Amino acid sequence: MRGRGLGLLIGACLLFAVGPVVAMVVAQAGYAGAVAPLRVLGDPLILRAIGLSLATATAAAAAALVVAVPAAYGLARHPFPGRGVIDLLCDLPVVLSPVALGVSLLLLFRSVPGRWVEEHLVRFVFEIPGIWLAQFVVATALSIRVLRAAFQQLDVRYEQVARFLGCTPWGAFRHVALPLVGRSLVAAFILGWARAVGEFGATVTLAGAVAGRTETIPVAIYLRLSQADTVGATALILLLSGIGLGALALVRRLGRGLG
Repeated sequence: MRGRGLGLLIGACLLFAVGPVVAMVVAQAGYAGAVAPLRVLGDPLILRAIGLSLATATAAAAAALVVAVPAAYGLARHPFPGRGVIDLLCDLPVVLSPVALGVSLLLLFRSVPGRWVEEHLVRFVFEIPGIWLAQFVVATALSIRVLRAAFQQLDVRYEQVARFLGCTPWGAFRHVALPLVGRSLVAAFILGWARAVGEFGATVTLAGAVAGRTETIPVAIYLRLSQADTVGATALILLLSGIGLGALALVRRLGRGLG
């Protein structure tokens, strides 16, 4: 009886967890219909927004991975003064409100160093590089979390044996640790990319919502809603949902391979 009660409790909780999500997806599909997504995808502005989202998200996720790999390895393997504080700061973009993150980035470029960067190097505020920067910040935080856990779960003895056989620390990291967490590297990239594609709050605050210029998929949804085009907005939401579900399914597949 106790086992049956536990099973009923688990089933009920799973229903409450998954039910609203399934209901939302069904409602989106029912509201948009079969023709609206095709009509929206035929709009040149929307096609440009999709292309911009995919391009900046891919560049942001790739750059995030370059930063996250050594950062996560250092946090997982090497104790150093202030590691706990740095670890907390790396996680801050994950829990911070996207709008607050965007405002913080905007204030950064209103400071003296930020203005110098804007005037002499690259303009980020209300420009396409601002989209990339907002996406990069959130993708980096997520990638570090994924890879830090992967390096922590990796048995350190593999690297110790490599060092004993003559490998340098860099050699043990490159030829032993990295190949062993290869699937986690791919998973971190996919999750960072999917998060970057769906980023809205920080992006719209830093780069603005200029149609045809800094318009990403989430910004296009916002602009469509502001024009009372709920069918078009819903079609784009379905597109984002498909991208997110596809990314999660691929990561789950990689996770099964890790096991």
